[in-house]
Amino acid sequence: MSNLRGIETFVRAVEGGSIAAAARQLGISAAAASQNLGRLEKELGTRLLTRTTRSQALTAAGEVYFAQVGPLLDGLAQAQSELSALQDAVQGRLKLSCAVAFGRHMVAPLMPAFMARYPRVHLEMLMVDRNVDHLKEDVDASIRFRHVLEPGLVARRIATAPMVFCAAPAYLQQHGRPTTPEDLAHHPCLAFRLPLDGRLMQWPFLRDGVRFAPAIQTAAVCNDIDTLAALAVAGAGVARLGSFIANPLIAAGKLEPLFLGSGGRGRTRADPEPLEYFACFRDRQHLPVPVRVFVDFIAEALQDHPLLRAPVWPQTA
Repeated sequence: MSNLRGIETFVRAVEGGSIAAAARQLGISAAAASQNLGRLEKELGTRLLTRTTRSQALTAAGEVYFAQVGPLLDGLAQAQSELSALQDAVQGRLKLSCAVAFGRHMVAPLMPAFMARYPRVHLEMLMVDRNVDHLKEDVDASIRFRHVLEPGLVARRIATAPMVFCAAPAYLQQHGRPTTPEDLAHHPCLAFRLPLDGRLMQWPFLRDGVRFAPAIQTAAVCNDIDTLAALAVAGAGVARLGSFIANPLIAAGKLEPLFLGSGGRGRTRADPEPLEYFACFRDRQHLPVPVRVFVDFIAEALQDHPLLRAPVWPQTA
């Protein structure tokens, strides 16, 4: 590998879909990346990519070469990360994508402790409620809830968040308290729109092991959970919030929980279905050390976290 920089540029260009993407990953200009690739092709005596201003494609020789050098380059990166770990000096970049509300309320508060433990890891956080492309957006790991998992990624469950149906005390005093999921059809509900596909997120329950989503009366829709929580506090209706958002508001007396451990009695009993969160990454076999230590850290930190427990409330109706 006499031209390692050229090989790296070639592999990143194929993975990222363009020379410009390779340049961004390597922290160099597009012109420098193009020169690296040109020198590699000259050294090999063959064209690896056919390039136009709008597209690129592997040549037959490029396909053969990529199949061989891609794993080798990953192996070199893995060896360097493993060596750093052996030297007790975990270092490198960690670009993390995370669902907005969970990232804001659960992940971000834990990051100072992670950064103190691994001061040589450079952290970048991308907070979005959509699926990111790990390759094209150069993301090392993402935290997603189950509904937006996708094939091709390794997923490790790191947390389960109880879902809390709640409303403001003034609202419940004026409109009454729903006692079964079916009662939600008669109350104004504050719904979350999934940015991924524009669908409204369902409000599922489990009754005798069967999952069902009751009909609801949608009064307001938003793509931001914290905004829906604010609407609920202001008395606009019933909201479905993760425990990590609802619990502090309940403790402050701003919201009251519904359906705690019941959602009805006897045959009508139903429990809100919890929301599971996963850490996702591309390759289990060649996992960079910063990603590995982060996933282990976040899974341990979230285990039995007080904000991931069902709220305590004297009323259980």
